[in-house]
Amino acid sequence: MRSFLSVCALALAMGAAFVSPAASAAAGPAPTPSGTSAAESRASPAATSVLPNPLAVAAKPSAAGAAAGPAGVAPPLLTPLPAIAGAPTPPGVDAAAWTLVDTLSGTIIASSNADTRRAPASLTKLMTAYLVFQALHAKSITLAQDVPVSENAWRTGGSRMFIEPRKPVTVDELLHGLIVQSGNDATVALAELVAGSTAVFVQRMNDEAAKLGLASTHYADVNGLPSPDHYSTANDIARLTVALIRDFPEYYPMFAIKEYRYNNITQSNRNRLLWSDPYVDGVKTGHTEDAGYCLVASAKRGERRLVSVVLGADSDSGRTAESQKLLNWGFQAFDTVALYQSGKPVTTLRVWKGDQHEVSAGFLANRYVTLPKGKASELQLTMHSTQPLIAPVLASQKVGTVDVALEGQKIASFPLIALQAVPIASIFGRAVDTVRLWFSHR
Repeated sequence: MRSFLSVCALALAMGAAFVSPAASAAAGPAPTPSGTSAAESRASPAATSVLPNPLAVAAKPSAAGAAAGPAGVAPPLLTPLPAIAGAPTPPGVDAAAWTLVDTLSGTIIASSNADTRRAPASLTKLMTAYLVFQALHAKSITLAQDVPVSENAWRTGGSRMFIEPRKPVTVDELLHGLIVQSGNDATVALAELVAGSTAVFVQRMNDEAAKLGLASTHYADVNGLPSPDHYSTANDIARLTVALIRDFPEYYPMFAIKEYRYNNITQSNRNRLLWSDPYVDGVKTGHTEDAGYCLVASAKRGERRLVSVVLGADSDSGRTAESQKLLNWGFQAFDTVALYQSGKPVTTLRVWKGDQHEVSAGFLANRYVTLPKGKASELQLTMHSTQPLIAPVLASQKVGTVDVALEGQKIASFPLIALQAVPIASIFGRAVDTVRLWFSHR
């Protein structure tokens, strides 16, 4: 009895030590995560348990109405689909580099030389458009705004929209000239409007590339003219495209326009897939002698969207055919399934020293997995949860991970978060749980 009372007295003292994070910070070094003592952290590693497969009965292809990510948030980190026994073999693609990405799951379905630096040619204008869309979103410019045409913009060579000094042109017209006609003059005029000069705009392009995680991309101009200091990769271009589509859905439909007329000159969009595939709604072509023929294409079938990037094809028709081949293969050979919905509890976890004994855990975003068609029911899900989980627990605090495997190969891993907060318990409640933890780890 005396021993038990001694333990209780010690527990009260230990419980009192966890009055609040602020008090702990004022008193000395910061506590270990979740308010655990050093002894508790050493005592219990993460617990592992098997979760039921919600798709074991019937696969649900990419949930209808799944919300896109909010503007200003970096696109999902593109991760290659691991080698899986019996997985479909990608088609032969006649191009120097290429990649195929599912935008819902952020999965690189297949690729070749996709991290090799190459000249991006006019695919550069995707970043130019991204920054102009940012300026529109920030209301620093408007679509109806008249833009003065500098001599620098007017004299820009290469593909042109044919803007002229002293002739009014709006931001909306210039964007159509940039996107549909790939006008170098329109691109320079927009860059000068947004940043004051093309040099400052190029610096903003590189700053934004760093924010978006385009680690193998560097811009030297706004149009993509050949330069040793101007390069990107197929995967980086895919990341940028995913960000543009997701962050600016109100402007993305411009990329589906087949032709545009300005200054009494009608020019067609060079993306031939807009005519041949009803599911394709963008995005951009590029060509220089150094870069070869390039095409970023995006197609949406149902709620599922794929983005293909083909760099260094031999011809206009070649980049079109190879892109179509990749898109068809991606849709026909793979599924993207919705595993979990945002905000829906996946499990409950035991909480120690809190005013509640359990917390619901789940995800803050819809979670998708891309996998070979017909394999959804074979997924294996494993949860690794933080143990012991000590209050206070903050809403959205990471409390574990869920690993998704197929054929014994991990294909995805999602952070598991607390769906609500659990404040610390009273001093007596903390003392009782301290005793329970002490006995459970003896």
